[in-house]
Amino acid sequence: MSHSPLASSIEIIYQKISSGVAITDLSTSELESIQSVIEQLNEGQIRVAEKKHDGWNTHAWVKQAILLFLRITPSSSMQAGDFNFFDKVPVRKWSEKEKVRVVPPAFVRRGAYVAPGAILMPSYVNIGAYVGSGTMVDTWATVGSCAQIGANVHLSGGVGIGGVLEPLQASPVIIEDNAFIGSRCIIVEGVIIEEGAVLGAGVTITSSTKIIDATKNEPMIYQGRVPKRSVVIPGTTSKEFPGGTFGVPCALIIGERKPSTDLKTSLNEALRDFQVSV
Repeated sequence: MSHSPLASSIEIIYQKISSGVAITDLSTSELESIQSVIEQLNEGQIRVAEKKHDGWNTHAWVKQAILLFLRITPSSSMQAGDFNFFDKVPVRKWSEKEKVRVVPPAFVRRGAYVAPGAILMPSYVNIGAYVGSGTMVDTWATVGSCAQIGANVHLSGGVGIGGVLEPLQASPVIIEDNAFIGSRCIIVEGVIIEEGAVLGAGVTITSSTKIIDATKNEPMIYQGRVPKRSVVIPGTTSKEFPGGTFGVPCALIIGERKPSTDLKTSLNEALRDFQVSV
């Protein structure tokens, strides 16, 4: 996504507000620019982060627009089915045209995109997030603000995907295509789960979590990303503290998901071969 006139406009507006200009002093065209970004996010026309040849790029100006939208929008009473809200951001309404299966009570805030073919069990998707085609967001999973979830991903029950709006330069959590995230996993602080990775139940990964490849003669340590097609389980590693040596949480890479078979077969093989629970 190139640096467009809309991006420049948002940056100027954000600077004005940051320097003390009141929201009420914004012009009609400036307010329309903010609303335009939210609408384009809603339709999947723009994204908070995009993958380029050199990796994932985060668009700070899109996050600026979301923060501005929250500033210019007053809270009001809202209705979604039998649920009453008092909030700034309405939840999305669904019909056949979106081609998304939505099981109540699944809530997606305006400004988040869910691609055709996705399935939402009772779950929550926050503003700025992106959910790709064929992805399952299972029961009580949460997708935080600006998180980027690829195509054909499975977010199992109770998965927590962290959100981020500030600082502006901070990268969102990214789950790439065909990844499988087991029950009650927590992925936060801009961690990237690369394509086809399989995380067993209960894996917690933050930006500082050691991700240890235990399949090597000499353990290889990653931080901030899980390599593609890795099979990962929760683990512990020893760390020295003034009070002694204690085990601290880590994530263990115990194998690699085979690319030679189709996705369902390779997932089943990964779970069976490495005895990973979901």
